[in-house]
Amino acid sequence: MKARIRVALVAPTLDILGGHSVQASRLLDAWRGDGEVDMRLVPINPRGPAALAPLSRIRFARTAATQLCYWPLLLRELRHADVVHVFATSNSSFFVAALPALLVSHALGKRIVVNYRGDGREHLVRSSTARRALGSVDLNVVPSAYFHRIFDEVGLSAHIVPNIADLSRFSYRVRSPLRPRLLSTRNFEANYDVACTLRAFAHLQARFAEASLLLVGAGSQEGALRKLAQDLALRHVTFAGRVPHADMPRYYADADIYIQTPVIDNMPGSVIEAFASGLPVVSTGAGGVPIILTHGRHGLLAAPGDAAGVAAHVATLLDDPPLAREMAAAAALTCHAYDRAIVREHWRTVYRALAGGAAGPAAA
Repeated sequence: MKARIRVALVAPTLDILGGHSVQASRLLDAWRGDGEVDMRLVPINPRGPAALAPLSRIRFARTAATQLCYWPLLLRELRHADVVHVFATSNSSFFVAALPALLVSHALGKRIVVNYRGDGREHLVRSSTARRALGSVDLNVVPSAYFHRIFDEVGLSAHIVPNIADLSRFSYRVRSPLRPRLLSTRNFEANYDVACTLRAFAHLQARFAEASLLLVGAGSQEGALRKLAQDLALRHVTFAGRVPHADMPRYYADADIYIQTPVIDNMPGSVIEAFASGLPVVSTGAGGVPIILTHGRHGLLAAPGDAAGVAAHVATLLDDPPLAREMAAAAALTCHAYDRAIVREHWRTVYRALAGGAAGPAAA
């Protein structure tokens, strides 16, 4: 019997709640029980010894404790792998999480695929160290044509494998009647510009007094966002906090319109989940969003930072429910490309090629 391909997935656990950890969790689930690929998680955020727990509230001490555990973990776990699959993102996270995994993998002579999941092009343009590190691996994989273009701009080749959407957990529902019940599920960080969402809602509520906005998420800007909601005298705004991803489908099911206003983005899984749930979507056209959402066909796009434009698009949907339903139906048809079984086979091709000694699939 042929031995299974041993894949070490270097990625965050769900202790760091976000798109990266959700994708890692879905990849692990996709390969569970597979006869050809044996995937095991090597967490970038291993829990330190119990003796260090009292220091966990101090950021520097927590980071130092994680690194003390991380390097030995890499040395112990990666030596058993045929292929090392590294999740990499931008800025400081690249150097403290991805780069150590690449260095250890090279030292052990392992085949390496980097799954780059950054938020924008600035990091790759600015950091020659990151470019050299990514240029040293067997294959770079990006989740969208948006980042494929960025890699090409900085002289790096890449292969596209889309994100996994766990479509079985989301139920399509036609919104009839279409009510002004808005949902946002982006974390409260600067690149997602949730403040723009609140300002857009202020414009909208001036016309639709009964409109409501549910914000699912958390982050460093939460205090400022709560204050902005008060300063704008917004009504019917709910801060739901951080929600386990397993509970997310019900929030999509209860809403009527999905809204997000990032200034930097790649391939937001939240938009795919909204599509799968039958929610018409209004977004800013940041980064890779226009690649998965064609304006006027799958939803409506405004310029980043244009709160009035976002509000106007939401009003367009509310004034024309048949148009909203038509776009939601068209958007749902695009979700098949992100189905777990489809994406898993893309990764199977990658792992087979690398484990067999090839350079990986041709860049696409």
